Amino acid sequence: MTDSRTLPPEALDEWTLAACERLGLDRDAVSVPLILDLARDIAHGVARPAAPLSAFLAGLAAGRAGGSSDEQERTVRELVALAETWGADR
Repeated sequence: MTDSRTLPPEALDEWTLAACERLGLDRDAVSVPLILDLARDIAHGVARPAAPLSAFLAGLAAGRAGGSSDEQERTVRELVALAETWGADR
């Protein structure tokens, strides 16, 4: 049985386009692989519930910094670096 909440890969493109249109975002400015990699790294390095929260925080921070692809990548790098050291002090 397939979980109906799980999108097949091709449906993710449709969802991203629809969400961008609804939110008034440029679809070409959205790097799905970047966000999915962020979510994976945070889920494995911190905790699964931290993944969507971190994706939101990365988007908020990148948007406040101008929203360029460079800002998105920088913000994601910062969070991944934090996740990599997260368990060391805890």
